[in-house]
Amino acid sequence: MNQLEYSVIVPAYQAADVIGACVRTLAQQTVERARYEIIVVDDGSTDGTADAAREAGADRVVRVPHGGPAAARNAGIAAAQAEIVLFTDADCEPSENWIARMVAPFADPQVMGVKGTYRTRQQSLIARLVQLEFEIRYARMAELPHIDFVDTYAAAYRRALLVEYGGFDTAFPIPSAEDVDLSFRLARAGHRLVFAPEAWVWHRHPATLGRYLARKARFGYWRALLYVRYPDKISGDAHTDPALKPQFALVALLGLAAMVGLFWRPAWIAAGVLLVAFLATTLPFVRWAWRRDRAVAVIWPGVTLLRVVIQGLGLALGLVRQIVTK
Repeated sequence: MNQLEYSVIVPAYQAADVIGACVRTLAQQTVERARYEIIVVDDGSTDGTADAAREAGADRVVRVPHGGPAAARNAGIAAAQAEIVLFTDADCEPSENWIARMVAPFADPQVMGVKGTYRTRQQSLIARLVQLEFEIRYARMAELPHIDFVDTYAAAYRRALLVEYGGFDTAFPIPSAEDVDLSFRLARAGHRLVFAPEAWVWHRHPATLGRYLARKARFGYWRALLYVRYPDKISGDAHTDPALKPQFALVALLGLAAMVGLFWRPAWIAAGVLLVAFLATTLPFVRWAWRRDRAVAVIWPGVTLLRVVIQGLGLALGLVRQIVTK
């Protein structure tokens, strides 16, 4: 008789330098080791990821042709033996009680999915900004009785539910919004998803402004597909900063006013007003961050302006792609 209660699935691509630490921390959980399995899905790596995972203690390494994280996770679901499946990423190191805290909400038979959190040991300014950006979102989510947004750096689902809904959509070929798409799909169908704020994993966030903005551009591009599929989410979800939508509008109007100002100087007055209005939308985070990290609070308005421009351009390109390929 199969005694496994939990299957932990880790998709890994070119992750030989990080997968070992991930698997070792998974193998040292407070949950008895015989109760769970660790499955690493090697997504067509050529750098020795599979060998590194085996050496670190993975129970199984499933090798598949490179197809992206959605396809890799689906292969892990197919291989899983337990009724509850957990997901984390190869560049994450779960805390020792991560499994215990992730699975605790399933004591309620109505709970179908669980979301955990990020922490970081990094000291660079941008990494600290990223962490606080997550933490203010976590604070909002913690007040909700259920959520609609689960990202797979720390996620758990009932396996039967994932099989019923076909798992992750491989229309997302790179790490982007494949996990959010799944949670939106399940929430729309009425399944209860909850937040477990103390189920955390260590992570290395983008440490430079360039990497941070590149990540935002990618997310913006693939978020377009989400909005085409789930137009009701344009108004917001449990995770996204509620200020982001008005910020997109203000930046678009600001850009338009600046272009008009090249030919009609009074338009610069409107541009200035719009810039002040935009900066005002950043003040709630600035006040919140000031007590935690003043350097992050100081740079937040400027970084947010760049983020909204870059992410907005990514979103616009994604929408164009959706229209052209529809």
